[in-house]
Amino acid sequence: MSSLATAAALVAVAAAAIIYGTDVFSALVLRPAAVDAADASVADLLGRVHEYGDRRLPVPGAVSVLAAALATVASDTNPARIGGATALAALLAWLAIYVRVSAPINRRLRAAAASHTVPADTRVLQQRWDSVIWTRAALQTIALAGLLVIILSR
Repeated sequence: MSSLATAAALVAVAAAAIIYGTDVFSALVLRPAAVDAADASVADLLGRVHEYGDRRLPVPGAVSVLAAALATVASDTNPARIGGATALAALLAWLAIYVRVSAPINRRLRAAAASHTVPADTRVLQQRWDSVIWTRAALQTIALAGLLVIILSR
């Protein structure tokens, strides 16, 4: 196993773990809390959460994809290449779900929080966001497992 592949996989694991932790926390804690909260609370608090998350989390997200790609290309064993390709596919699938489903909802809730308004469809927005959070967490889990295959294929 090349040192470059191992180093890139370690960077990818560290970066993906940030997103994994965020998504698992959201699935286990934020999602059920939002179900029981008032629409105004959901719009305000989650709008603020997305304000910070959408500003800060793209960096580790991008690093995880780029480092996973580098680790995959630099791998010199079939198990490592398969693990890397699996990780990269999972990260790109996660990104597609985020861009198509989560990001537009995040923008709406951020705008509502900034303007101190409550969208009439707050509950629908949150239910749609909730509908993909477990899938996002599962994709991050698959990505981390694939990246660990690269590291362990030494």
